[in-house]
Amino acid sequence: MRILYIAPMTYGSYGLYRQRSLERLGNVLFPVDVTRYEAQGPSLMARLRHRLQIGRVVTQMNEDVLRLAKEHRVDAVWFDKPLFIRAATLRQLRALGIATIDYMIDNPFGPRRDPGFRLYVRTIPEYDLHVQQRDVSVAEYLARGARRVVKVQTAFEPSVHFPPPAGWSDKDRTREVSFIGTPYDKRPQFLTDLWRKYNVPMVISGPRIWQRKLSKNILAALYPERDELFDASYREAVWRSKINLSFLTHSNQDEFAHKSFEIAACGGFLLAERCSGHAERFEEDKEAVFFSGIEECAEKIRSYLRNEEARTRIAAAGRRRAVASGYDNDTQMRVVLGTMDRLVRTNRQEDV
Repeated sequence: MRILYIAPMTYGSYGLYRQRSLERLGNVLFPVDVTRYEAQGPSLMARLRHRLQIGRVVTQMNEDVLRLAKEHRVDAVWFDKPLFIRAATLRQLRALGIATIDYMIDNPFGPRRDPGFRLYVRTIPEYDLHVQQRDVSVAEYLARGARRVVKVQTAFEPSVHFPPPAGWSDKDRTREVSFIGTPYDKRPQFLTDLWRKYNVPMVISGPRIWQRKLSKNILAALYPERDELFDASYREAVWRSKINLSFLTHSNQDEFAHKSFEIAACGGFLLAERCSGHAERFEEDKEAVFFSGIEECAEKIRSYLRNEEARTRIAAAGRRRAVASGYDNDTQMRVVLGTMDRLVRTNRQEDV
């Protein structure tokens, strides 16, 4: 399939991971980096553009999409978080017999209320296919006129998330308890309390917004690297951690945590927030360990820090489960491609 692939292409982005997967599965992709449109001009202008989705740059992006789709004679256009795309553009693509796919990892209707979705929510009925990861989102999109919605789960990227070399052990692990991610929800307070009240030896890595979420002394103690980790540095931080924490993003109404699949695929010991999404995908205390509150989390940490053999056994089982159960990008993309293929074949038949 020939696909115009429009996604963030910055270092470490999930859009790049999905591009790799789609190409491995035999598709020909023509990538367009949306960040070159989103970041144009002064930072104030870029922020306003993100919130309002108006202006010359937005118009240029829509014109480029139509031009490139025609030039490359694509079967489909894949949009990864398409905040700047207008309904008229989608209608013109459909008139050309080109299928349109929307992959949206975030939740425009969740309690987090992220900015930037004003234009996007109006275009929901115009896409041929929406890809979602939550039951609540599937229902919301259908109620708002979506033509088709397919559910997948967030996934690990096998070219990035894989286990450490044979013989890796605690002598190679310089982090006791690690959280790698964003400061959503109540995570800053939870992690601070783990360290301060329960004496848990914590290390946090993630975007620099952490510097606005923690006090100066807490930053010095818990956030020493002061930067976000991607690709090899992310994988190696998981390897170097005796225990890797993973939280749901409740403000996004998530059913599971993306990090959980990546940690398991990296062969890391996963201590994840207990929920049905995790319980359905990992057997508790055999393939991952779960917690429901800070006291149980601290208790599990104390117990497993002392037991390298159990951590090694559970981490290995978690890795096997992640691979065997298809928590990887290729398996999830195949689900989408099955529906896309039917759409493209239907479009071809209508053109005959």
